Amino acid sequence: MIRIVLSGVAPDFEQRFAQVTGNSCLSLPQPKTGGASALMNLLEGLPPPDLVVLDARTDPNAALDLSRELTRDYPVSVLLIAAEPETLGLAAMRSGASDVIGGNADVEEIRRSIESTMPAGARRAEGWTPAPEAPAAPRPTGRVITFASPKGGVGKTLTSTNLAVALAQAAPGSTVLVDLDLPFGDVATALSLTHEFSVADAVDGPASRDAMVLKTYLARHASGLYALPAPDHPAAAEKITAEQIRHLLEMLATEFAYVVVDTSPGLMDQTLGALDATTDLVLLTALSVPGVRGLRKVIDTLNALKMFSARRQVIINFADSGGGMSKADVEATLGGPVGGTLPRSKAALASINVGIPLMQSAKRDPLVKALRRLAGVFMGDKVVAR
Repeated sequence: MIRIVLSGVAPDFEQRFAQVTGNSCLSLPQPKTGGASALMNLLEGLPPPDLVVLDARTDPNAALDLSRELTRDYPVSVLLIAAEPETLGLAAMRSGASDVIGGNADVEEIRRSIESTMPAGARRAEGWTPAPEAPAAPRPTGRVITFASPKGGVGKTLTSTNLAVALAQAAPGSTVLVDLDLPFGDVATALSLTHEFSVADAVDGPASRDAMVLKTYLARHASGLYALPAPDHPAAAEKITAEQIRHLLEMLATEFAYVVVDTSPGLMDQTLGALDATTDLVLLTALSVPGVRGLRKVIDTLNALKMFSARRQVIINFADSGGGMSKADVEATLGGPVGGTLPRSKAALASINVGIPLMQSAKRDPLVKALRRLAGVFMGDKVVAR
């Protein structure tokens, strides 16, 4: 059975692949038009291959486009041949390709690449006997810290952004911030981030299947924080499902110790998807009657569903703003203790306007000290005083 298809591969490579596979591969021209469907039409009457090898040395962009279509529409793996594998590597990952080898790859390198790329079941069917692999160590699972509130204007973005920066400062490379205020999120503005990709790009295509590809979609902040901003256009948010959000956060939690999530006001479907992957829920409120009453409804709902009874805390923002309410009033209304309070900061609005978080620009601000204490709840003695 033909399980490996070579598409547009030069004769010198055909011979090396034939030597490795015992001639159990099929060589086809790379279609000039029609993309993946045109290539698969050439296999009419045959079962789909397990591995498609594309020669990207002549036209890298055409090979990348074909790889993207194949991995999106068919259950196949793709191996690319590149003139400069290091240069093409990142684009190849984003196209869904499983591996890239150079134009001078010898028979043993080709064999190793096929063994790592081709599904194990398919290799056994072809009689492959690769060396036994050591059992993989269990992957660590990070904490997913989600900020939620039934009302807007309570400072979720300010708080989540600065907490994420505090975590990243204490443990570089440990933290990613995801903006799930999908229609109108402004995490990118608050961090002054220039970004190429958003949540909409990360929940579909190769990034949704490979955590290493997903990491290449993240923007990097000067503090060491990684971030995945909301889409630039509200229309893109409508296509994102709760299940896609859950899967996204679970993938990020395999790569980062802390996944901080900013959400839109209320409990939209995407926020509910985030809660399915959340380990620590932070409910934020201000000292206002409508806000606290709305939060009570959220807590009643979570209690009925038996969600986050142990790893949930209520934080009062703008706690020194007066207005006739106190922390005791909030606790009486919610029927439980408040986890902490955050003071109002005069520098907060300016920090968002200039895109420099308080954790970097106003280190003596009382809000900065309170946020470091909040970070300590999640990191314990790992928090570094600054």
